[in-house]
Amino acid sequence: MLRRCASRIDRYSVRVPNSDVPLLRVQSLGDQPVRREGDYVVYWMVAQRRRRANFALQRAVEWCKELGKPLLVLEPLRCDYRWASDRIHRFVIAGMRDNAADFAESGVTYHPYVEPKKGAGKGLLAALCERACVVVTDEFPGFFVPRMVAAAAAKLTVRMEQVDGIGLLPLRAADKIFARAVDFRRFLQRTLAPHLSEFPAGEPLRTEVAAGAVIPAAIARRWPRASAAMLDGDADALAQLPIDHSVPPVTDVRGGAAAAGALLRRFLRERLSQYPDRSHPGTEVASGLSPYLHFGHVSPHQIFAGLAKQEGWGPQKLRAKADGARGWFGMSEAAEGFLDQFVTWRELGFNLCSRRSDFDEFESLPDWAKATLSKHATDEREHLYTLPDFATAATHDPLWNAAQRQLVQQGTIQNYLRMLWGKKVLEWTRTPEEAFAILVELNNRYALDGRDPNSYSGIGWIFGRYDRPWAPERSIYGQIRYMSSVNTVKKLRMGDYEQRFAK
Repeated sequence: MLRRCASRIDRYSVRVPNSDVPLLRVQSLGDQPVRREGDYVVYWMVAQRRRRANFALQRAVEWCKELGKPLLVLEPLRCDYRWASDRIHRFVIAGMRDNAADFAESGVTYHPYVEPKKGAGKGLLAALCERACVVVTDEFPGFFVPRMVAAAAAKLTVRMEQVDGIGLLPLRAADKIFARAVDFRRFLQRTLAPHLSEFPAGEPLRTEVAAGAVIPAAIARRWPRASAAMLDGDADALAQLPIDHSVPPVTDVRGGAAAAGALLRRFLRERLSQYPDRSHPGTEVASGLSPYLHFGHVSPHQIFAGLAKQEGWGPQKLRAKADGARGWFGMSEAAEGFLDQFVTWRELGFNLCSRRSDFDEFESLPDWAKATLSKHATDEREHLYTLPDFATAATHDPLWNAAQRQLVQQGTIQNYLRMLWGKKVLEWTRTPEEAFAILVELNNRYALDGRDPNSYSGIGWIFGRYDRPWAPERSIYGQIRYMSSVNTVKKLRMGDYEQRFAK
């Protein structure tokens, strides 16, 4: 019976555009059976936090159709993850509010749970899954998610699947770690084209799904749905949670699928044409989509589809030659620049994180980089600062301080200055290992998209990851690429950047 059921569900992974979930994106966790006599299918939403263009939700809907059962969506938010703060919580909760409205519109049972104290949410998933037929969740190879999902799968007695909706290229389409962007770009040029016809359904709930999934009363009492005040991001409600209240929300940046969609449309309409100027702090042309991608409020497929529509693009425009060069999609210069960041560099980070559990540690850096940094680890430093000095922007360098204040105030740093920001921390700390740890702490505490594989790519690049040895060999840096504030100011159009983030 189980074999026949598995065979039936596998047919939903046929690679048909905008329809079924590709099998390469679906991974069964363990060998537990489908519980056909269960009451509902559970979608445990942990990384792709949206209703639209969501492969995992689409897979759960396919199970509902197969089994004739209703859907129950659980979106929990823990309070005990590292760096939990008002900033991160409010961004995620804004998305939960959008989802509550979206799923209510679709008639699907949706349970947003915000953990009120450490450990309070323990047992919720297991309790819901006692009557589940199948559990579907999101794959995300970063932060605590892999450990959390693996621990849940080990305890459940029902079939559990995780679904990869991370990038245009499925994680398992590559079988190795790529050390350089040019090599990964060459691989994409050879392999990405077929996957560009495998997009998630824009509205997976448009298909008819049985309604009426009922959460048992005892479960609803013990793990109640987030209050209306909490979903509204009420400051008093947030203040009751055991999280870091010293990192406030970014007041003019709202989380959620609605805000993500509006930002995407604005970027395509107003900023994309100026994207080649993104390195200059005097211009504001970045997409701003990174936090929404990190929390799953927007799909990479939605972004690519919007861009392709605006560019009048079709797959026939892809360059045939796999030479690793930029500008191979066959779009405008501005679109190509964006795609290289959005596809090549973003998915390169996930390529590493999905294959190395130590991606967030200094030891994961390339051997040549560790060797040259070790050689110069005892070099004299003209300036030395501690984590509190960096966190409060108390260095001698006004430009660095401005970048740090932007991070604290806005949850991000301008594109080019982010690189300089990291290089100076390497230069102004006692050891490269300490510098790495400080950058992780600052980024993950304040950045809205911190804790993301792409963030760790940026930090790793400071220390030589995805780069090459540079000459001349310098004090402290060794053969690591060097940057200076003086050269940065000379090179870029700064506008009023320093004044905007002056003390």
